[in-house]
Amino acid sequence: MPDPSGLNVTDLHFAYSGDGFRVQVPRLELAAGKALALAGPSGAGKSTLLRLLTGLLTPTAGQVRLGATQMDSLSHEQRRAFRLQHIGLVFQDFALLDYLTVTENILLPHQFRGDVGTPARAKMHDLTERLHIGQYLNKRVSQLSQGERQRVAVARALVHEPKFVFADEPTASLDPARGRIVVDMLLEDARKRGTCLVMVTHDPNLLPMFDQTVRMEDFATA
Repeated sequence: MPDPSGLNVTDLHFAYSGDGFRVQVPRLELAAGKALALAGPSGAGKSTLLRLLTGLLTPTAGQVRLGATQMDSLSHEQRRAFRLQHIGLVFQDFALLDYLTVTENILLPHQFRGDVGTPARAKMHDLTERLHIGQYLNKRVSQLSQGERQRVAVARALVHEPKFVFADEPTASLDPARGRIVVDMLLEDARKRGTCLVMVTHDPNLLPMFDQTVRMEDFATA
């Protein structure tokens, strides 16, 4: 039986308009507290599947359920509200606001929800110290290196303690030591809080650390 609090995908189909590229996922399950790695070469559909799982793309057919919520049945605004409340996202391009400080970027999920208080700030300080970016809290993101920006994006994804975390190549701009810190933190967070973690990676050395691995060659066709 699939975990009703986890991630469940059934008969998922998606194709870009006017493009031969397709993603077809007959079944995918991830229990709460478990971590899944999405592996495969560039262009294999890893980021596309991540966007389908988070409701940023709508499947042509099939179902994506995050806990009790069927994402593909929600309106655009309902999906956005669900992401703000329950999903942590690390985008490949970070999706940070350059004109805001590190603190302001990290606390954006709380700002949108109107609950920027002491617990949120305490969580932010803990995350940024562990990610070695605590000294940059008052700097604008535009002043940071790519690796520093990537770690800010990771902190923002975790600060509101979401039930589901999706990370698209969160170590791509980091050296091996800092990359390992990020992956260890994401895995620890999933297992301690019972979160579902889905992470896209090109690094085969990371795959043994995950509970499950999906290779996109099995799901995507050109």
